[in-house]
Amino acid sequence: MRSPHDIAEAGNSLKSPDFGLAEKLKSKTARVGVIGLGYVGLPLLIALDRAGFPTFGFEIDQSKIDALFRGESYIRTVKHEAVQQLIAGQRFVGTTDEKRLVEADVLIMCVPTPLNRYREPDLSYVVSTAEMIGRNLRPGQLICFESTTYPGSSAEDVIPALETSGLKASEDFFFVYSPEREDPGNIAFETATIPKVVGADDDISRELGVLLYGNTVEQVVPVSNTKTAEAVKLTENIYRAVNIALVNELKIIYDRMGLDIWEVIDAAKTKPFGFTAFYPGPGLGGHCIPVDPFYLTWKAREFGLHTRFIELSGEINRSMPHFVVARAVEALSRHRKQSLAGANILLIGLAYKKNVDDIRESPSLELFEMLEHGGAIVEFHDSYMPTIPSTREHARLAGRKSVEWDAETLKRFDLAILATDHDGMDWQLLVDNVPVIVDTRNALASYSGNAEILKA
Repeated sequence: MRSPHDIAEAGNSLKSPDFGLAEKLKSKTARVGVIGLGYVGLPLLIALDRAGFPTFGFEIDQSKIDALFRGESYIRTVKHEAVQQLIAGQRFVGTTDEKRLVEADVLIMCVPTPLNRYREPDLSYVVSTAEMIGRNLRPGQLICFESTTYPGSSAEDVIPALETSGLKASEDFFFVYSPEREDPGNIAFETATIPKVVGADDDISRELGVLLYGNTVEQVVPVSNTKTAEAVKLTENIYRAVNIALVNELKIIYDRMGLDIWEVIDAAKTKPFGFTAFYPGPGLGGHCIPVDPFYLTWKAREFGLHTRFIELSGEINRSMPHFVVARAVEALSRHRKQSLAGANILLIGLAYKKNVDDIRESPSLELFEMLEHGGAIVEFHDSYMPTIPSTREHARLAGRKSVEWDAETLKRFDLAILATDHDGMDWQLLVDNVPVIVDTRNALASYSGNAEILKA
């Protein structure tokens, strides 16, 4: 861990030429650029501005740049006021022109690292971004890579793409890997209060990374190299994925036994040591937890290893929508004496978790497809997602609109599936007007009304 004194002194320990960047970072005169202004990049850009750095935002989508200069946030969890303060400070430059990357002293890559259709790492966004930087790289710049990837990716994929510029890492430019830890919708932790891991393969780069992030967030955690930092992020997300898989499997077992998994977990977590509470759901969603474990699975094969535990966890988590649909079929048969085919079903919540407008890898989309494949007539309500955007895996759902949340609308449905429990919802209205509800989040535990409520 680095104390404020350590961070202030970091630049003084550099023994090799740093092109004067350490002094610029200490005085906060270095212009810091963020490439990719999405769920990770935009909050980071705002944190850098609040720390006092002149900032530079690069985005391929001109509409996002235009929105920022109008003082508007295009991300639900980033407030308009935060964007307006960014613009009012007059330290921000935004562009879609890659030739302007040369203006930044620091460039931070915040681009997607999804899986392809075979559930293998898709580094196309990362490599193309690194190649773009390489076309415009100048001596003395610090390149920071934040996207989640497998151990070794910085050295094997990113740095070689940057070096197509003819410049050499650790000599002509500097490189650190610092995994993003953004948790959209979490009001307890924002970018500046989440500790930042910083790894580099040379001392100068590491110290420059510590100076940059140490002047932006409250705590910096330096590690010995980029590969270690890459492993840190995967370990964090694999830990969550396998524990969620465990409670999802326990949910299925306890349901068959007539036990309530949520009651079990809430009682178990009263043990003050040796137990951390994880909760089940309809499946895993988001840009990290359903995806990242398979980056390690893929890389492990290079070493002749098979990640059986990780792969089994992924299998369990991906199977959860099937369990939810089975509960819906059971509920319709038992309480409505009807089949799934022709049933009017309301899917509540498309976002992968509460209080965000992000549907990446959301199990709700899989539920939508499965229910319609079974012949159900499916509509949805999501106050954070009024229209379904186009996605690679679920293109046929694009353009569907959220229905109103009122008694007249709710009475149309034979069954509702509560997949995402956004705050601020009038759940009493739901239980009073829909006859059967499948609750995957235990959101209705304290409600009673006309509905039969089944947990799933």
